[in-house]
Amino acid sequence: MISFNIPYITGEESRNIMEAINSRKLCGGNRFSVACSDTIRSITGGIEVKMVPSGTHALEMAAILSQIGQGDEVIMPSFTFSSTANAFVLRGASIKFIDIRPDTLNLNEDLIEDAITERTKAIVVVHYAGVGAEMDKIMKLAHLHNLVVVEDAAQGLLSYYKGRHLGTFGETGCFSFHETKNIQCGEGGAVLINKAEWIDRSNVIMEKGTDRKKFINGEVDKYSWKDIGSSFLMNEITASFLYAQLQKAKEITDYRLKLWESYFMELKDFDKIEIPNIPSYCRHNGHIFYIKMKDEKSRVRMQKFLQDNGIQAVPHYVPLHSSSFGLKISSFIGEDVYTTRESSRILRLPLHNNMSLNDTLYVSQRIKDFFKENF
Repeated sequence: MISFNIPYITGEESRNIMEAINSRKLCGGNRFSVACSDTIRSITGGIEVKMVPSGTHALEMAAILSQIGQGDEVIMPSFTFSSTANAFVLRGASIKFIDIRPDTLNLNEDLIEDAITERTKAIVVVHYAGVGAEMDKIMKLAHLHNLVVVEDAAQGLLSYYKGRHLGTFGETGCFSFHETKNIQCGEGGAVLINKAEWIDRSNVIMEKGTDRKKFINGEVDKYSWKDIGSSFLMNEITASFLYAQLQKAKEITDYRLKLWESYFMELKDFDKIEIPNIPSYCRHNGHIFYIKMKDEKSRVRMQKFLQDNGIQAVPHYVPLHSSSFGLKISSFIGEDVYTTRESSRILRLPLHNNMSLNDTLYVSQRIKDFFKENF
């Protein structure tokens, strides 16, 4: 069976974990946490990087920093994971979904302005599959209407838009290191804070709403409750595992791109399906390779055919606005032309560092065989 995903292990994780254990400093903010922050800052060019327990925590911290409150409206795509919306619903926001582009599956930047009202506080951008959304226009709109931009770059480490790393455009950028991501530690995340005046508050929010960081730095003689906050610190065991991955981030990404390119070359001229479109000004990280079938029925049939041939391929998000909870707490602005249609026909192919190039050739051939046998 060619599994959809097998988390990659570099071989250095166990050594780092033992070093962290032997240090007897296991809470967040110690050697490996700092090393991860410094490495991500070097990769992205971000101003400040905070290591958090998950990508979900990253989004929740970004929502607090954005001062989202009861009655505020937040614009985002419906084609995303629940965490993207939950982070803002937890702050009392009303979610306004807009349609996606059919080419990149990112939110359609041309539909944002029509969704803006006097209650709009933020735009949440999701960079699907590590392919950058149209940040030039999005940031222009945000500045024009005085809106906060949060980038959900969960899938976007080592991905770029016009030469600039994803997650560095908005006030905050959120990354995930879940085991399904290119660089992983089981569960983990990071927040890029790109607005210098937000850094001090982020230190308080991370430390359960206290100024403990100032106490640790010797700036105050005791720490106390200053603001809302939560347990947003990544622990040292997780950070030590992640640091081993980050040290090999380019090598891991380069191999994934080889696998992605192999799929692309095998399927680019096969007109029975659609494959990812990467704008020329975007540099992606090989996170996802998908095919799009004619409709949901054919997608289900293809998925079963591949499964029967030893290949685990999977669909992706159920649009949030059509989910049971989404129907209660959100609204879709404008017409749903592409969100539901594209999500129903997308099928993600296996892509991970434990695969060989021959595996991609086998999968590609079975996709072609499906049409030979069924049409």
